[in-house]
Formats: sequence, structure tokens, C-alpha cells
Amino acid sequence: MYLHQRRNWTDFTWDEEKVFPKLSEVRFKQGQILGAMSQIGFDLQNEAMLQTLTSDVLKSSEIEGELLDSDEVRSSIARRLGLKIEHSVPSDRNVDGVVEMLVEASQNYEAVLTRERLFEWHTMLFPSGRSGATKIVVGNWRNNPKDDPMRVISGAIGREVIHFVAPDSERIDAEIQIFLSWFNQPVDIDPLLKSAIAHFWFVTIHPFEDGNGRISRAIADMQLCRADKTGQRFYSMSAQIRQERKVYYNILERTQSGDGDITDWLLWYLACLERAIDATKILLESVFRKAKLWEMPVARTFNERQRAMLNKLLENIDGKLTSSKWAKMMKCSQDTASRDIQDLIHKGILEKDFAGGRSTNYLLTF
Repeated sequence: MYLHQRRNWTDFTWDEEKVFPKLSEVRFKQGQILGAMSQIGFDLQNEAMLQTLTSDVLKSSEIEGELLDSDEVRSSIARRLGLKIEHSVPSDRNVDGVVEMLVEASQNYEAVLTRERLFEWHTMLFPSGRSGATKIVVGNWRNNPKDDPMRVISGAIGREVIHFVAPDSERIDAEIQIFLSWFNQPVDIDPLLKSAIAHFWFVTIHPFEDGNGRISRAIADMQLCRADKTGQRFYSMSAQIRQERKVYYNILERTQSGDGDITDWLLWYLACLERAIDATKILLESVFRKAKLWEMPVARTFNERQRAMLNKLLENIDGKLTSSKWAKMMKCSQDTASRDIQDLIHKGILEKDFAGGRSTNYLLTF
């Protein structure tokens, strides 16, 4: 039996003696990071938020198996927030839709969450009316009684594994109304716990044909904005969940098959949030290094390719930098890439990595 098949299934319970210590730890770290961010300049705050939101969009989509172009995502977010960035690129409507949903949820975090707003988010996610090559119901609840119950399945044909069976589609509207009433009203629980419960509750209802995971994480982020009392995002839950995706799905599946005690889910969610906040320290280092670089007089001598690649290096691109990676990412010849790199070595910005390997790698010097 799945949790949603029980009477009064949303009367969630948890062990406060287990949850409260972890909640206190996370609340303390949350206050620390918000305090630290309030001490830096407006431009650096915007840069930190831009990096956080870019990571959030990319990783939330990756959790669902969809890979987006990081440059397109970053450029789309900057345009949506009215920020000027180096090396802005056009973005397609699928990227713009995902960005628009996330930014709308975080920037308008105080607004009431309604059915119509959820439908708008869903339409933003699927502007073509399709999920991949499959036509789906967009901007409305799934309406597939012939396919009920809706199953979440993995594995090859003939060896499928059923991870979850969602409520029948005829129940969705009533279930969502109960959820929205709870979400929009003040409740006597900590805002961080409310974020965790909202995430779990919505994804268990599974009201859409596709996009339920991304929208549930947007709702959770919206509640985190309410907890922080700001629409500025400096830590990314989706990026951390992406790193812990297997555990994320396992704990969801186990809790959805339980009896309504969500202690384990709350403990995992809070620990994941704590690790997301810890990861912000790396983000801040990147932001400060970027500010230091562009304040150097030599920065005025960089060409467009060098500026774009240095920004990527400061945002921790995957893997080591080589001339071939430079050529591929900047869409230039190998010779041009080598000249760009040698120029930066001469200017004291890059140096060779002497750790060895088949290819010559390069590192930032500061």
C-alpha cells in the first residue's frame, strides 16, 4: 500500500527529538551564509545569485535526464533579471521556459500559490506541448483514467521495476486544493520543515503527466525563499540533490511506501540542505576570485575568447583546461587556442600544471 492510499494520508508525523537537532544546525548555517552575503557588494551578490540560479536550472533538469546548455541558461537568467554579463548568447524557448519558471517562483515567493500559477509553470516547462517526442497534457492536470494508475517505472521492457504508483487522476484536483490551502496558510512548523514537506507532498500527488519533480523542487525553493525572507538565492538544493540523486529517489520511494512517519525524509532533506549551504563557500570563493581578476589592469587587454574562458574557469568547468578544450569551447582553431593560452601565461594569469599526464593542462595562478 502506498501512503496516498491510506485515510488522512497527509497527517504526517515525525520524531521531533531526532529532527530538531539537525534543524538547529541547518538554521545556524543558513543564518551564517545570509549574513556573509549581506556584507558583500551589490554586484557580487548578483554574480553569486546568477551562478546559483544557473546551477539550479541545470541540475534540476539533469535530475530528470535533460541536459541544458550552461551558456544559454546563464544568459537567459541574466536577461530575466536585467543583469549585464560577458559573452551573452541566445537561448531557445525550452531553456527560457525552465528559467522563467524558476525565476518566477523565487522572485515572487510571497505571492499565493494557485492552480493557475502551477498551470503557468507547467506551460513554461513544456512550451511545445511535448515531453521529448511525446505529446502531453500541458497547463492542466493529467487526465488519463484509461492509464490509471500512473506508474513511475525504470528498467528494460519485460524487467520493469515499479518505483511508485500515483493517485488516480480523478483525485488530483481535490488533493491539490488541500495541498494549496496548507501551503498558503501560516502553519505552526519551521519554514525549512515546511519546504521539505511541500516537496514530498506535491511530488506524491504527481498531478502532471511530466515535470512533477522540477515543479516540486520549485515549490520547495519558493518556501526556502520565504524562510530566508529574500528572493536572492545563494545556495542550490537542486545542485546538491543532483549529486545525491540515487539516495534522493530511494528516500522518496521508501517514504511514499510508509505509514506517514516522514522522519527519515526530513532528516535527509535537512542534511542535503546543509550540504548545499556548505557548497556555497566554494561559490563565494569563485565570486571573489572573479572580482579580483576583473579589477586587475591587465584584464583590459584580454580578447573576447579569453574573457569568456576565464569566466568559465572561475565557475569551475568540469575537467582540466587543455588547448583542445579551449578550442572546442571557444569554437576556434587549435593554433588560436594555443596563442590565447600562451598570452595569458605571459601575463601571469595561467600557468602549466606540472602534475603530469598525456596532455598539457593549465591552471589559474590566483
